[in-house]
Formats: sequence, C-alpha cells, structure tokens
Amino acid sequence: MKLRGAVLLLLAAFCAAQAQAAPPARVAVAFDRASIRPVLVEGEADRAAHRPATADSLVRIASISKLVTALGVMRLVDAGKLDLDRDVSGYLGYPLRNPAFPDRPITLRLLLSHQSSLIDGDDLYLIPFGISLRERLADRLVWDTSHPPGSGWFHYTNLNFPVIASVIEKATGQRFDVAMQHLVLGPLKLDACFNWGAGCSAGAVRRAVVLYRSTGEVARDDLHGTFPACPVVAGPGGKCDLWSYRLGENGALFSPQGGLRISMRDLARIGQVLARRGKGFLSPRAYAVLTRPAWRLSGANGVGENGLPDGFFCAFGLALHTIGSGGAGCHDDLFGDGVRRIGHAGDAYGLKAGLWLDPRSGKGLAFFTTAVPDDAPKGRSAFLAAEESIVERAARVPFR
Repeated sequence: MKLRGAVLLLLAAFCAAQAQAAPPARVAVAFDRASIRPVLVEGEADRAAHRPATADSLVRIASISKLVTALGVMRLVDAGKLDLDRDVSGYLGYPLRNPAFPDRPITLRLLLSHQSSLIDGDDLYLIPFGISLRERLADRLVWDTSHPPGSGWFHYTNLNFPVIASVIEKATGQRFDVAMQHLVLGPLKLDACFNWGAGCSAGAVRRAVVLYRSTGEVARDDLHGTFPACPVVAGPGGKCDLWSYRLGENGALFSPQGGLRISMRDLARIGQVLARRGKGFLSPRAYAVLTRPAWRLSGANGVGENGLPDGFFCAFGLALHTIGSGGAGCHDDLFGDGVRRIGHAGDAYGLKAGLWLDPRSGKGLAFFTTAVPDDAPKGRSAFLAAEESIVERAARVPFR
C-alpha cells in the first residue's frame, strides 16, 4: 500500500508538472464593421482532454462582462424602462445611500461610470445565494466615506454591477441572466451566457475553456462537458434553489461584473455593434452616451481596482474604457500607436482579456490569454507584457 501511495503521489506530481508546462490557451480575433477573422489560436482549452482552443471556445471573460451588462441597460433606456439619472432607490424598493453622504442620490450613470462611491471591500461583491444585496450594502466596508457620489471621484468597483443587475431585474421582471438573453445575447444571436445560466447551448458547455493558474491548478470551469449543478455562488450548506429566488434580491448571483461566458468570435460581434455605432441595436443617443467619457483623469481624481492611481484608467464612459488618448499620468496605450480606442479589459483567475476597437476605422481585436502569473511583468504601458505581445502578434497577420 505504501508503494502504491508513493506511485500515486509521483503520478500526481508528474501531471501537475505537465499542466504547468503546457502552453496557455490564447485566442485573438480581429474584426471590422463587415468581417471577423481569427488571427491567433493556440494552446489547449482543456489540458486533461487535450482539447484545443478555438475562436469558438467559450471563456469566462471577466470584466468585459460589465460592458455587455451596460448594453442591456442602454437597451432598456432606449425602451423607456430605465432612466440613467433617476435615483436607483426607486427601482430597488429601498434607499441606496452612502452612510457618510445620506443626501446624495446614486444613479445608474454613476454606477456605470464607477462614480457611485461604492467600493468592493475585498471580495464583498461576491454575494452567495440566500444573502441579499440590501444586507451587503448595509456594510460600511463597501462605502468610500471620503468621496461622495457624483463628486467626480472615480473608483473602479465590481459591486456597482450587482446593484445594476438588481435594477435590471426590477425593470424587466426577469432574472438577470434571462433578461440579458432577451436584451443583448439573443438579439445578436450569440451562443453566450452569464455564469452558465440561461442561453448557452449544450455545445457551448462542451467548448468551455478551463481556466488554469500559472501553477497548472484549475481555477474555474472544469466542466467535463456538462452544465454546473449550481451556476451561482451557493448559500450555506450548498443551498441553490433558484426557483425560490425573488427578483432584485441579489443581482450578484449571475456575476454581471465578470461572469459572461463567450467565445472570441462572438465577442468580436459585440465589438462590431460598437464599430457600427450601435446601428440597429442602440439609438444614436444611447450609443453617444455609452461611449462618451463620463470621467477623465485630471490630476488625482480617481483610483483603479487596487485603490491606487496607476495610469491605467484615464477616461471612462458607461462601463466603457477609453485608452490611448494620452494625457498627464496616463500609461494606457496598449497598442503603442497613439490611436484612441474604446472597449474593456478583463482580468481574473489567471486570465487576461480585451475587447478594443478604433471607432474611426471600425477595426478592433477581441482576445484572451490564460495561466498568467500574478506577478507577470508589466509592458511598456500599464498593461502586461503578455497582453502587449498578443496585440503585436495579431497586428502582424494581414487583415482583409
């Protein structure tokens, strides 16, 4: 038995070493207003099964999910069901106030542009089933008590989006993942979904990218071709009775801030919506409001997710990041060509991702890379060298 145990330990160590040595999955898809073309595809989506990554492999795209959530909001604004400047307390059914500034209302515009005065308080934006958003918002750790809502102070915050998702549920009478199918993913004919909830096909699950850390350890989505038994963060004792869920109670359940599963081919289709200025999907006014910076860096008037000014965020619209436009203290030119681009970055569970496009030419890139170390080196910009490498490699492939 001792020999057998030793053999099993050696086998496990060998498998871990093999997984760590395996090249990360990387996919990049270039697009313009009329066409889509994969320009970089390498590595394995599932190392255990030796299933290769493709442009149709679905990946948890992290914070790019926020931009897709914002598209849902703007569709509801166009339909007259939401108002960007209304106090969201009226939608939620209870007062939403920073306890340090009880007279300052919080609106969807402030939530989408990270000017609401909410902060994450470490991982407090992750709210398990059975805990209400209202309970979490009562915790003083999720509030910036030094900067009032709407004061021009930017603090990139995941928790803004569970609030937005709860508002969407109240406005539509649908669970967030279902509402996003009706508002965005379905109309664009995308095989994509939030947290493996409503909308993804069985084929999509079989094409899932397993997210690995740089050590080879599985971080997320080792699904073995089947839907997860519970698509949300389960409550105490594994409680996950979604049939008992009350709309608007916990917009964090389907991860509106980071839980979208989508392929790079389909993410490029979302990029095309922006490249076409929302034509046929958003009104001209909604597109303009979405993409126009609602906040700009001007000295020391904002911080990133880490609570520090790092030159990464220099201009931000409604869940839409502008990069490459220059300015004092800015180091956000991922492409290194001085061209202004719009989009969003993604970063979680060893993944780095991006959806970026030049609104003038309509050309853009959707990409991800996995198994990125926590201490991966920065590039010449505030982005990582790994991200800059993908952009540079994609640029060498002629786009027709």
